[in-house]
Amino acid sequence: MIAAYQYDPFATLRERMVQSQLRARGIADERVLAAMLRVPRHEFIPERYRDQAYEDHPLPIGEGQTISQPYIVASMLEALELKPEDRVLEIGTGSGYVTALLAELAAEVFSIERHATLAAEARRVLARLGYTNVKVIVGDGTRGFPPCAPYDAITVAAAAPELPEPLLEQLAEGGRMIVPIGPPDAQQLHLIRMQNGRPEITLREPCRFVPLVPNVNETVE
Repeated sequence: MIAAYQYDPFATLRERMVQSQLRARGIADERVLAAMLRVPRHEFIPERYRDQAYEDHPLPIGEGQTISQPYIVASMLEALELKPEDRVLEIGTGSGYVTALLAELAAEVFSIERHATLAAEARRVLARLGYTNVKVIVGDGTRGFPPCAPYDAITVAAAAPELPEPLLEQLAEGGRMIVPIGPPDAQQLHLIRMQNGRPEITLREPCRFVPLVPNVNETVE
């Protein structure tokens, strides 16, 4: 989906990121690894931080938000076991980097961002890179996006104090959701599978995300 580039000075760094930060640490889903090799993370990062684009740590993107470290992104995507035909809901567009990865891995992506400035920049970068199966919504991620539910997968890039019921209600039978839960100093990724109308929860690695905060304005573009 990404437009062809004659020369990508970051290609070697991206390859090194995939091999040393992801594959070497146990990420084994080849579709996820291939997507992270294709998507230019540096394009989603402010210019002053681009020399750190492929290092193993978060980076600021404005509005008090960050782009997550590559490993935690890969781990969350792998946990979702995405299929090419899946419809995905993303809570927290942020820079749009994970949105692009989801667009590589699934058929449709609906992404909600509470900050209009971040949403606008993410749309701009995603459009420039040629992604057409993405819709970015400015609104309240705590409520999900009922008009296009149910979703085969939901990923949440902000920490909820407890399992968010509105998102559970929008998860399809057999669907998967990955969400960080807990206070700032004790968050843990939760993988939820909807089986027979009931959520089955698997606890995964500790993490640290910004809190999931409600927003009142929603505009679909």
